[in-house]
Amino acid sequence: MDFNQNQKINQVTERTLVIGIDIAKRTHYACFVDDRGRVLQKSFSVSQSQEGFNLFYQRILVAMKEHEKTEVIVGIEPTGHYWLNLAYFLEERGIPLVMTNPMHVKRSKELDDNLPTKHDRKDALVIARLIKDGRFSYPRILKDMEAELRVGSTFRNKLTEELGSVKNMIIRWLDRYFPEFTQVFPSFGKMAMAVLECTPFPSDLHQKLPDEILTIYREVEGLKSPQRPKALRLIEVAASSIGVTEGREMARIEIATMVRRYHQLEQDIESITEQLVKLVQTSVEYEWLSTVPGLGDTTIVDLLAEIGSFSHYEDPRQLMKLAGLTLRENSSGLHKGQKRISKRGRRKLRALLFRVMMPMIRHNEAFRKLHEYYTNRQVNPLRKKQSIVVLCGKLLKVLHGISTKHKAFDAQRMLRDIPSLAEAA
Repeated sequence: MDFNQNQKINQVTERTLVIGIDIAKRTHYACFVDDRGRVLQKSFSVSQSQEGFNLFYQRILVAMKEHEKTEVIVGIEPTGHYWLNLAYFLEERGIPLVMTNPMHVKRSKELDDNLPTKHDRKDALVIARLIKDGRFSYPRILKDMEAELRVGSTFRNKLTEELGSVKNMIIRWLDRYFPEFTQVFPSFGKMAMAVLECTPFPSDLHQKLPDEILTIYREVEGLKSPQRPKALRLIEVAASSIGVTEGREMARIEIATMVRRYHQLEQDIESITEQLVKLVQTSVEYEWLSTVPGLGDTTIVDLLAEIGSFSHYEDPRQLMKLAGLTLRENSSGLHKGQKRISKRGRRKLRALLFRVMMPMIRHNEAFRKLHEYYTNRQVNPLRKKQSIVVLCGKLLKVLHGISTKHKAFDAQRMLRDIPSLAEAA
């Protein structure tokens, strides 16, 4: 048991009312226990409404007076986003909220009755008893810029996913009606979208001259100079197309709708990205994070949306744990298990770090040298993927350091721990 665990246990005293809540969409269930885990009030329902929250708050005050408690701690098992309304309600009233790990709840529910049964009333008691044992973490209730960045970044990611979905729908449409299209346009550039908007079927290009179709494409907004060689090639492949010719009336409506949606999503993503970048540029940490080569504005937006302010974390190891980059191993006796990352943390943050690290290795000389060192050193060389995992943790340490100490990125300082690289730098 570590020191932090002891602190959490000490937080629950004989004067503390411990409350466990099982979160649901419409009706939560809460249970009151003392510091020993003895039930003070059996599980009862709490409606997800202003009236329900007010009644719950009154029951807390009554229970504290009845059982002579001066402090209260509320613990929940996070279920999607349904806990957020209650969290903000409790924070306004100065009641601390903590979270239990859903995995802990699942594995602890048989301790009392030796039965694998699951229901909301039972889970509320299990959560309360985990809280009194100090098995919880502290959530951060996002406010101001952090909340804006989280909401905006999440929405932008959803729009990006939808854009990819629409693109896949267009590809499936082309496979049916114009499979030769990708021979001319392997990607969806401006001219490719103009073709889909004006002449989506091979028959639309039949007996057309290059200058004639180029004139049509120039009328499309944003495309001033369509490429003549591509137009010639397009007419050529259209002449021998094997595309389906039935149902074209509805298919034309279908592709027109998808092209409009594609353009609209691109505009929405660009607009919200501009607003997020303007917002993040007003933050104190932007000045220091932007000094890291290979770290663009949109990446800084996503990092701060996932992490929040780096000042909330005393040690960079907390960030590594948040990202699920801490190591785990299964060893017993003479068997030495292989170390792997735990993946117990924010999946989006971990995926973001992996996406960021690839261009960082190419464009940031310090990280490139570290990657080459880790993969080519004589003793215990790492595979490329292992090196990237290590560098993701290194990036978090660097970002935490420059943000909290208000210093610009220094490549020589980062390579100081490795003598051979320090001399080269």
